[in-house]
Amino acid sequence: MANSGKAFDFKLFKRLLAFTNNYKAVFYFVAVSAIIMSGLAVLSPKLLQIGIDEAIFPRDSKKLVTIISLMLGVLVLEVIFQFGFIFYANWLGQNVVKDLRIKLFNLMMRFKMQYFDKSAVGRLTTRAVNDIETISSIFSQGLFMIISDLLKMVAIAGIMLYTSWKLALIVFAILPFILYATRLFQRAMKTAFEEVRNQVANLNSYVQERITGMKIVQIFTREEKDYKEFKEINEKHKKAWVKTVWYNSIFFPIAEMSSSIAIGLIVWYGGLNAAEGGVITLGIITAFIQYSQMFFRPLRQIADKFNTLQMGMVAANRVFAILDTKSHIVDTGEKNLENARGALEFNNVVFGYNEEETVIKGISFTVKPGEIIAIVGATGAGKSTIINLLSRFYEINSGSISVDGTPIKEYTLSSLRDNIAVVLQDVFLFADTIFNNITLNDASITEEDVIMAAKQIGVHKFIKTLPGGYQYNVKERGSMLSSGQRQLIAFLRAYVSKPSILVLDEATSSVDSYSEELIQTATEKITKGRTSIVIAHRLATIKKADKILVMDAGKIVEVGNHQELLQKENGYYRNLYEVQFMTEEAI
Repeated sequence: MANSGKAFDFKLFKRLLAFTNNYKAVFYFVAVSAIIMSGLAVLSPKLLQIGIDEAIFPRDSKKLVTIISLMLGVLVLEVIFQFGFIFYANWLGQNVVKDLRIKLFNLMMRFKMQYFDKSAVGRLTTRAVNDIETISSIFSQGLFMIISDLLKMVAIAGIMLYTSWKLALIVFAILPFILYATRLFQRAMKTAFEEVRNQVANLNSYVQERITGMKIVQIFTREEKDYKEFKEINEKHKKAWVKTVWYNSIFFPIAEMSSSIAIGLIVWYGGLNAAEGGVITLGIITAFIQYSQMFFRPLRQIADKFNTLQMGMVAANRVFAILDTKSHIVDTGEKNLENARGALEFNNVVFGYNEEETVIKGISFTVKPGEIIAIVGATGAGKSTIINLLSRFYEINSGSISVDGTPIKEYTLSSLRDNIAVVLQDVFLFADTIFNNITLNDASITEEDVIMAAKQIGVHKFIKTLPGGYQYNVKERGSMLSSGQRQLIAFLRAYVSKPSILVLDEATSSVDSYSEELIQTATEKITKGRTSIVIAHRLATIKKADKILVMDAGKIVEVGNHQELLQKENGYYRNLYEVQFMTEEAI
């Protein structure tokens, strides 16, 4: 992480420059263009000086035409190089952020679920979109512009000293005041821009969460309260930006005033010298007026461009903080799991989402190939955690989990997950067609394959009733479908992937009777002949399970089939059955 106390972090900047290595030719072209432009900038005032002193006053029209032609040529060259400079500096910036965004997104795709549990979606979106876009301005408006301005100042200082060192000293006398003001300005803006980026992330996060959870906001009549909270966050965002405006409004008038003072001193001293027949001519005075403006203007621009550079560096600091995050499942397995038989074993598995609390407390069980086990228990017993651990979304603290007799850590992560299909209670659908949500854009799965699978598990008729059938767009998060319909799509998604092991959360809360019947049929079809772990919410599924694991507070307290567990006097399952399932059975 960059130290916020520094006006500029060169270590971070060097790291960012490494992303230009693939575009060295463009990088060098832009750098060379900056050098050439600085040289061309000093030619026009010099030619103007020569024109006044050697052509206008001596009334030499031929020489004047020559000088005007040279000035026109210099202008054309400036336009050409400025075009190339601006275009390719922006081109370089956009290509760097493209590569950086790809690297960031690729990294985020492989983070542990634990990372996303602790990170706000809006904040991560800000990093991947807004912050990275801000980084592009380092190259398009910051770095090369500053280099060009600095070179221009060096060239102007040299030509001023060569032309008239006395007038040059007058200009240089004003320089310390502007440099001191610029230094203070840069430090203040560094802090201000960090606050701006914080407030932008807070605002994005808050808006994203409220839009996503708008139903909850309205159900619990939180509109007025959330509106007030939003106003407070928005006010902080405004104040952060106003602070940057305040610093700008102080600095730029000071810089402008210093430039005007320098011009006044040049005219005063140079005019007196010229009137008394000294070495300073009218041409030199005119050139120096231009030189002083050109000398101080880059300082103002450098400060402005440094703002842009600072914002880009603050954004880069935040992006690299994510790139430096070590939150990956260690994928060191060398074995490929192909056509798994589906034999599973949990051996004394212990796991906690954080160090303070253990969720799974030494559970052990086995599942034979093709066997269906149901897991039942109260909310928070650890049922869903078993699903997460089998797919290695989280790493266990101790114990082992094996598939076909081999610990899952020895398999490559991709081959392990290729053999496991998971249908979660909270079904997520992308804003895309039903077909693409089922295949997840896997080119090897054709529409004929999907239709055949849909017919097999009994959901084809339901899909054909939708406008456009399999090409029906479900919109963001599947909002155009009911919860039961979304779950049917998730069943079909799992089925077409032809998994060896199926993990299923078959929750039916807020599902209509027709959808529930379809889900029951789909459950029977999809689990047939396939190793299945089912977090069971229906009595029908539980009765058909080969084995039932009864969980309580992270432990397996009972194991057996439906009839065996009912025989246990005061058993946990029997009590659960009497409270939760007898009503369902009666219906």
